[in-house]
Amino acid sequence: MTTAQEIFAQVDRLNPEGVIAFFADDATMVFGNQEPLLGREAILAGNTAFLTAIKGLSHRILREWTVGDTTIVSAEVTYTRRDDKEVTIPAVSIWRVGPAGLVTDYRVYFDPSPVFA
Repeated sequence: MTTAQEIFAQVDRLNPEGVIAFFADDATMVFGNQEPLLGREAILAGNTAFLTAIKGLSHRILREWTVGDTTIVSAEVTYTRRDDKEVTIPAVSIWRVGPAGLVTDYRVYFDPSPVFA
C-alpha cells in the first residue's frame, strides 16, 4: 500500500518523476476544481508545472486513514514561494490504489491562491 509519507517525500523533494512512479498508467489526478489529469504523462506534466512554480514545500501529516483501497490524508503544507516567503495552508488528499498497488485515482483539495498571491 502506498503511504502518504512515501508520496509526500517525493513531492517535498520537488521530484515529479518520483511521484509518478506511484501511479498506474491509466490513473486520474485532480487538483481542487481543476480539470482532471488523465494518464501518467498528463499527471507528470501537471505536477512538473506546479512544482516549478514554487521554490519548495513540505507536508506535515495531521491524520491519515486507510480503509480498503482508499487513503485519506489531512495535512498542513508549507510552500516556499519564489520570493522566499512561506505560506502554510491546509490540504486533504484522497487516493485509491488498484490491484497492482499503484494509485488509480488521486484528488487534492486545497486553496493554493495564498501561495500565488
